[in-house]
Amino acid sequence: MTLRRPWRILLSMTARTFTAVVHKEGDIYVADCPEVGTVSQGYSVEEALVNLKEATELYLEEFPLPNVSRPLLTTFEAVLA
Repeated sequence: MTLRRPWRILLSMTARTFTAVVHKEGDIYVADCPEVGTVSQGYSVEEALVNLKEATELYLEEFPLPNVSRPLLTTFEAVLA
């Protein structure tokens, strides 16, 4: 009988930093990950981010992400009539 080595599983996992864009819609916060396309929500920013992390991890288990660069985040002004 061989013993399982959980540290081997951890060694095969990699961590990656993703972008989260959060905005408020009514009483909830909506969090979006533009690199992956996942979206989630929560009643606080923290809850929305926790839910987005879980949704992103579950999505990436089924659909691995190719090695792509992080998006460029910037702002712009628009003239309102």
